[in-house]
Amino acid sequence: MERGRVTIAGRRASLGDRVGPGEEVRVDGRVIEAPPAPRTFALNKPAGVVTSAADERGRTTVFDLVPQVPGLHSVGRLDRDSEGLLLLTTDGELTLRLTHPRYEHPKTYRVWCRGGTLSERALGMLREGIELDDGPARAQAARPAPGGAVVVLGEGRKRQLRRMCAAVGARVERLLRTQVGALPLGELASGEWRELSREEVDALRYDPARGRRPGRRGRGSARGRSRSGPGPQ
Repeated sequence: MERGRVTIAGRRASLGDRVGPGEEVRVDGRVIEAPPAPRTFALNKPAGVVTSAADERGRTTVFDLVPQVPGLHSVGRLDRDSEGLLLLTTDGELTLRLTHPRYEHPKTYRVWCRGGTLSERALGMLREGIELDDGPARAQAARPAPGGAVVVLGEGRKRQLRRMCAAVGARVERLLRTQVGALPLGELASGEWRELSREEVDALRYDPARGRRPGRRGRGSARGRSRSGPGPQ
């Protein structure tokens, strides 16, 4: 920088300078393209759709339902039979924050079970913890709901909630994720998506273990249209 190799908006850059929105950066006269702002989408995943980039059996995947954006990946998974709120993003830091067990980021599920509403005994077992074949699992909260329960988990192992319910004698017939952190499923119809606003993404970054939000990364997006079917190419 001391030799004037880097310029910002035509002026010589100094150590510690920040690049403002729309300002052009050049190195040795060549324009450096700014990385695109992260994008995050909420999808109401239908049952029968798989959470993978491609399926060797030719089944519909969640990526067939959302815009085709480079670097887009799912934030965790919902199994093929499950439905509800699934996030997809290009922001790796956001994915880590929402999926790593150390953050215990809450995810809320509505389950319907064969046999009807879960008993208080079964709900208490879910809250106290269940020993599964891949380790202990505990619900952050569990309360009765007609035909089943509402359960909040802080992690997302494979078919975890179904296995937890089976361990207390309840077979899940339908599972719907209704909320991730502070973000509810809302009015999205099955198969519809919308792009999250910057404010919604910032709220998702909230760290429940520390009671604070980390610094922002990127500008986020204010677009929020809902669509069904394949996204634009």
